[in-house]
Amino acid sequence: MKSTSLVSRRSFIQNSVLGWAAFHSLASLASQTASGKNPHFQMRGVVLVPEDFSWPQWPDAAKKANLTTIGIHHQNSPAQVIEFVQSEKGRKVLEECRRLSLDVEYELHAMKELLPRDRFARNSEWFRMDEEGNRNPDSNLCVSSKESLDIAAENAVKIAAVLRPTTHRYFYWGDDGLPWCRCPQCRGLGDSDQALILENRILKALRSVDPGAQLAHLAYANSLVPPRQVKPEPGIFLEYAPINRRYDIPFETADDKIQKENLDALDANLEFFGAENAQALEYWLDVSLFSRWKRPAVKLPFHPELLQSDLAAYGKRGIRRVTSFAVYIDAVYIESFGVPPLEEYGKALSEWKI
Repeated sequence: MKSTSLVSRRSFIQNSVLGWAAFHSLASLASQTASGKNPHFQMRGVVLVPEDFSWPQWPDAAKKANLTTIGIHHQNSPAQVIEFVQSEKGRKVLEECRRLSLDVEYELHAMKELLPRDRFARNSEWFRMDEEGNRNPDSNLCVSSKESLDIAAENAVKIAAVLRPTTHRYFYWGDDGLPWCRCPQCRGLGDSDQALILENRILKALRSVDPGAQLAHLAYANSLVPPRQVKPEPGIFLEYAPINRRYDIPFETADDKIQKENLDALDANLEFFGAENAQALEYWLDVSLFSRWKRPAVKLPFHPELLQSDLAAYGKRGIRRVTSFAVYIDAVYIESFGVPPLEEYGKALSEWKI
């Protein structure tokens, strides 16, 4: 994408359910949670793309479901999100969220804007090297290049000038499931380590303009396992997104290999990053996933018992922030299938207790 000014351009912009009796009650917390004064899951959200707001009731529906946060996402880049929030419709959505006291966050695969691909012709050393030893601009960047890290951090601050979360929690993800650098300097670093190097640098830049900034480390796909060589700076928090888990059985199904691998990765990441600020990014409401990212959308296969069991898996590990993609729940979906079980989802999150 051709630009040196990222903000100014218009276009840039059950079968069995885990028994709750297995978890020891903490009497005072349970009492507060039951009364609704102090829910265990403090952050309860959905993550949408701009097109989903063709259903204009989204903010009201989220508030009615006792959710706290709407995340805005796009599959390709922050450009479309910036264009949306600067549009009349986007401004109305943000104003409704303010009126309803809903937090707004921006969850972004941001690499194409953090290091614009049109810089490759003159500065190929900033970009990743593949397994064959060739530099190319197909994904992510070379974290051994100080210049690439500095440019990415500078552009993260520019994006934040427009996409400023109400929570001070920022999300600048790598390219979606794509590899990082394999140059001689980076080759010994796993993809999670390389992502964390960039995140540490971006967080430092963000804190120059937002001293309370926190930044997500996305544990997902090729970065599902925790880093091994790089340590997070204070303010980096875990965001865990198990896209490859199964949704036909509870997460804690001990004899299922896929579930076990994903839970083992969660536990390893929690040991590395800590649970205090960790966030689970789930797919319980993600019509796009269940539609295999193709339209027309299918009806959401929502299983309340599975959700309750999964919440127990997260809650007993100390995670207190939970959200779910809800992509493809737009005006067309509502016309075809009616309003999805948002209130049931929100009730489960707000009433769950240890």
